[in-house]
Amino acid sequence: MAERTQFSDIDFTISLLTDYDDLSSFSCGCEELDLFFHKEVNLCVKYKYVSTYSVKNKKNDILALFTLAHDSVVFQSSEDKDDFIEESCGLINKEYIETFVGQSAFPAINIGHLTVRSDIQGKGIGTFVLNFVIGTFIEYKMSGCQFITVDSLNNPATNKFYCKNGFMNQTNNDYFHSTRRMYLPLRIYQE
Repeated sequence: MAERTQFSDIDFTISLLTDYDDLSSFSCGCEELDLFFHKEVNLCVKYKYVSTYSVKNKKNDILALFTLAHDSVVFQSSEDKDDFIEESCGLINKEYIETFVGQSAFPAINIGHLTVRSDIQGKGIGTFVLNFVIGTFIEYKMSGCQFITVDSLNNPATNKFYCKNGFMNQTNNDYFHSTRRMYLPLRIYQE
């Protein structure tokens, strides 16, 4: 079966991961993420939990991997929802604010398991992936999607990466957890 390319630029191609892609030597240096891509990803794809994508260079080397899944932003407390709405309303077109505030859940796409090969981290490939996902959901309007979400591994480098790329913490209740729930408002609400 031919591989369908989703996106390409001069240096990189993003495409769905195929059965022919060999991940055995891929490593990002994070045991948890490496284990997921070596042992679990095929089962998750088979049962439609995620769609998995690879970023390759011109030599067809896998540089990065990530998963996408539909998601929603839902709040456990009214305080978290109020804070979220206060932060987000400045980004939303005035004609939509009343509808937005009345929502109980906000449609999103989740970037999961974003990982870059350890020898090329810090070279902009992670930001390239984020821009691809943002552009795809703004340009192609594949489904209702108000936010990009991520459950960031809770370490300074990973949290800094997502914050640098515009993500905000959804709550402070997960400050001491292994992951931090973060979101990025899509700009489709701006005029």
